[in-house]
Amino acid sequence: MGDALLEIKNLESFYGPIMAIRGVSLKVEKGQIVTVLGANGAGKSTLLKTISGIMDPEKGQVIFKGCEIQGQEPHRIVQHGIVHVPEGREVFPLLTVDENLTLGAYTRNDKVGVQRDREMVFDYFPILAERRGQEAGTLSGGQQQMLAIGRGLMLSPEIMLLDEPSLGLSPLLVQEIFAILRRLNAEEKVTMVLVEQNARIALDLANVGYVMEIGRIVMDGTAERLMQSEDIKAFYLGHQEAGQRDERRWKRKKTWR
Repeated sequence: MGDALLEIKNLESFYGPIMAIRGVSLKVEKGQIVTVLGANGAGKSTLLKTISGIMDPEKGQVIFKGCEIQGQEPHRIVQHGIVHVPEGREVFPLLTVDENLTLGAYTRNDKVGVQRDREMVFDYFPILAERRGQEAGTLSGGQQQMLAIGRGLMLSPEIMLLDEPSLGLSPLLVQEIFAILRRLNAEEKVTMVLVEQNARIALDLANVGYVMEIGRIVMDGTAERLMQSEDIKAFYLGHQEAGQRDERRWKRKKTWR
């Protein structure tokens, strides 16, 4: 393991008086896919918002390539090479597919590189090439998710923060999008932080995972190790041992082992 591309140290963020993330620390190495798992309200999206500058932390550090960036404006964070693909896609609905992609490259002035990356996006998402003149708001949910990822790729990012890319999509589309994310990591060497509730598909894609609960990291390890954890199996993968089948899931106490 080399130096971390992104390192979070003892991060705390609040919504008014409510502490949403509590002393979170994690590392992302270059080329990795790191997943952050947890239920609704665990603080996963808040973590990504704090990294990308949408929220300011009250305490802690966000270190990217050895430099502290916490508290910087979002456009400055983007210029560092960090792209946030938000929950719910958030495409520009009245702009075309092509115009959305162009906005993804707004910080760049290398026209040749921008055109090359546009063609790369169309290679990974052929449906976007077919719909390049269509308004984004008229695309299906899956196509909008592809566009949101493609728009992020137009920055030529060093790291992508992906917030619930499976949300609201059919299982078939989820499989298709996650297969493309795997290819992007393998072929384009895109480093990713993936926030997900779908633990099975996230751990299958990731190298390393962290589990958040009530704003804290309660477990971390390789994706393979987490897949074998009894708590992960019971609470996120739906597996139960024979003797536990009659025990109500909400009555079981997590031991995070």
